[in-house]
Amino acid sequence: MVAFSQQDPQFTNNMFYKLGVNPGFAGSEDAINGLFLKRYQWEGMKGAPKTTVFAVDAAVNLFGSPGGIGLNILNDQLGFEKNISVNASYAYKTELSIGRLGVGLSFGLFNKSINGIWEMPDDLNNLGIWTQPSSDPIIPQGESSQMAFDLGTGLYLSSNKYYLGLSVTHLNQAPIKYAELVSAYLSRHYYFMGGYNIKLADPLFELRPSVLFKTDLAGWQMDVNTNVIYDDRFWGGLSFRMNDAIALLLGIEMFNGLNLGYSFDLVTSSIGYYGFASHEIFINYSIDLERDRNKKYKSIRFL
Repeated sequence: MVAFSQQDPQFTNNMFYKLGVNPGFAGSEDAINGLFLKRYQWEGMKGAPKTTVFAVDAAVNLFGSPGGIGLNILNDQLGFEKNISVNASYAYKTELSIGRLGVGLSFGLFNKSINGIWEMPDDLNNLGIWTQPSSDPIIPQGESSQMAFDLGTGLYLSSNKYYLGLSVTHLNQAPIKYAELVSAYLSRHYYFMGGYNIKLADPLFELRPSVLFKTDLAGWQMDVNTNVIYDDRFWGGLSFRMNDAIALLLGIEMFNGLNLGYSFDLVTSSIGYYGFASHEIFINYSIDLERDRNKKYKSIRFL
């Protein structure tokens, strides 16, 4: 029997971390953005997933054409498996009547390693149904690691009011082979994202609904989110991940482009019966290339 499961990690704050799944996003905000994100999924469970992300992107002009570049480093550990991905992105930008379109490509390396303590139920072992792991050639003994070349691509359309994105990760479906009889591959994952900015009657408030749909053509999942922004500095919202969780999101822009965010996932799937929940924190720093965030005015005469 062969079984495959989700390979790409999931993030509740996906609206703040688009570069990880869509290289077309690189440079879209005309700023230099740096992001550190840490996710603790199903906290308290033995071997629960823990994911760390560092990402940076910036708007650039290469060969006289507007574009964006990005770097994404991901460390994803779940149980006895550890995945490390490092990839670079480039996006070509073009202005359309409906917004700015970014056409992006990502390329890099994906390293998958396993280092498990293999055990079996005593009743099956005593019945002779299973052999000892040390005599099973299919199970790698000790730590085993393999690296593969990884490709991704994406389109990202944005304006002052909305954004839309369509992308594919693991485009080349790189094979990973540990031994003669042990192999796997990076399955293609498809993503659709969208969001809209809605100005409310009070100009200090803004509503930003968003959606992220993801599938590997074997299964699918969708995140639906709404954040309320106050004074362009504070935000709070709710997110619903179908058949998985309801999440609360909070955040603040501290000063000069430094953002702090936190989310708490209340698990609604069957695994939630055991009391597990998920947490996510991120720090984002943005340097706006179009204005000086340090400039302050004390009189309206100088505006």
